[in-house]
Amino acid sequence: MTSKNAEGPDTPTSGGEAVPGLVPAPRGLTWGPPGQEPFRLGEATVISAAPGTEGVARRLRATVGAATGLPLAEATEAAEAAVGTAGPRVELSLDAALAPEAYRLAVDTGAVRITGGSAAGLFWGTQTFRQLLGPDAFRRAPLAPGRTWDVPAVVVEDEPRFGWRGMLLDVCRHFLPKDDVLRYLDLLAAHKLNVFHFHLNDDQGWRIEIKRHPRLTETGAWRSRSKYGHRASELWDETPHGGYYTQDDIREIVAYAAERHIRVVPEIDIPGHAQAAIAAYPELGNTDVVDTAALTVWDSWGVSPNVLAPTENTLRFYEGVLEEVLELFPAETSPFVHIGGDECPKDQWKQSPLAQARIAELGLKDEDELQSWFIRHFDTWLAERGRRLIGWDEILEGGLAEGAAVSSWRGYAGGIAAAEAGHDVVMCPEQQVYLDHRQDGGPDEPMPIGYVRTLEDVYRFEPVPPGLSEEAARHILGTQANVWTEVMQNRSRVDYQVFPRLAAFAEVAWSSLPAPADRDFAGFDARMTDHYARLDALGVDYRPPGGPLPWQRRPGILGRPIEGAPPVV
Repeated sequence: MTSKNAEGPDTPTSGGEAVPGLVPAPRGLTWGPPGQEPFRLGEATVISAAPGTEGVARRLRATVGAATGLPLAEATEAAEAAVGTAGPRVELSLDAALAPEAYRLAVDTGAVRITGGSAAGLFWGTQTFRQLLGPDAFRRAPLAPGRTWDVPAVVVEDEPRFGWRGMLLDVCRHFLPKDDVLRYLDLLAAHKLNVFHFHLNDDQGWRIEIKRHPRLTETGAWRSRSKYGHRASELWDETPHGGYYTQDDIREIVAYAAERHIRVVPEIDIPGHAQAAIAAYPELGNTDVVDTAALTVWDSWGVSPNVLAPTENTLRFYEGVLEEVLELFPAETSPFVHIGGDECPKDQWKQSPLAQARIAELGLKDEDELQSWFIRHFDTWLAERGRRLIGWDEILEGGLAEGAAVSSWRGYAGGIAAAEAGHDVVMCPEQQVYLDHRQDGGPDEPMPIGYVRTLEDVYRFEPVPPGLSEEAARHILGTQANVWTEVMQNRSRVDYQVFPRLAAFAEVAWSSLPAPADRDFAGFDARMTDHYARLDALGVDYRPPGGPLPWQRRPGILGRPIEGAPPVV
């Protein structure tokens, strides 16, 4: 037997058959000597599911069974009587000696044995099994019923580097229907990503039904038109835009994610990014400064000056919102609740006699501390209900709420400060892993935004900054790629911006990689040849390596490209 680590660019072989390039790369892969026969998946193959693995077996049967057209029957006594206990089988089991998300996958001629430290680890092992079956295992129906499905004899031993491996999807700037959200959960699962950050409200739309406040969706979910391109563009899409998820939609999304061992982090923005809510309920705004009754859901991009008023009514309103949110996102799936806290202009508070009186009443120093008062209130409120607050790194301003975690988006600095102070951090610096930023500097990139972040750039992203103390580094929960949809009007545009870079990000989040400069991008790029075929089978409209296809371009629409290398801040 020969061993190979996750870094090598070569494609190992078993019995003369190439082992498909695995993405993300596993920690260890060992394969059989030349001449060892592969495992053949066929009509007689059964799934043997030990206690605690039944849900993973169900998902495996639904995915691989659909793609192959094979029954993959349960290994019941009747089934084993028909084919014998030594017949071809996929064995699923748990081993508490493994780390919770770790797995071991062993393939020989007679069986595929997948063992997980938990059901989650086992599930990730089945994703590797799908990859070993070949790209067609990611289809929804068989291309050629009766074809052979061979898996080379290998042993894969694997576990993730980070416990938080996430992607944020903004459905406020452009709404994505429920089926598109479910599809993205499948895509996250296929890449062993386990956190879905669901950005549910912003200035441009409110996307979740709140029964006690129906105008949030009756009014707040719809805008009359949308800016086309960057906010400096003179173009408008005059089509009214909107949509929202009913509470049953949310329950379905959360259950769908849980089946795939994905945690959902709902985001309800407080106190900024609130114009859609204020348009629906004008009393939430700073009525002593602005005629909030005249506000509509914002039709442009950027940061609205209209923020929440620091009143008891506002607190009670959002407590009511969050009560329904907590019921829809149960603690076992959503231990964290994101409350935004970013990009909150203070101008209205500075001009508002009510806000200034509130600052004096609370004994606060300034408007930054007033924002911190909002955050601390909901940190306490959520903690009393067994949840943890997480917010963007602006929540550091005015003092970080005790127990709060930080999404470090403006760079590394906020995350470093929070981690050194003993707070948990998710690293998602805009300059590195905002996937709305353009992928190439060429003129054909559609609506080019931000710095050029190529597939290789994302592959060389390092979530743990150098110089962080060992104790602080333990507070880095993981990392997340963020997808903001101002210039992504539909699923196809989201696909183009997200893929293939999400595959590189997934490897950064999962695999034990060397320092960025020492990473084997050539080897990863070679493995992507197999992975592009998987993305094709999944129907992903990714950016091809050679550049955008004709229908992926958007000529003549203003973007906001930034030249040069992004700063490390």
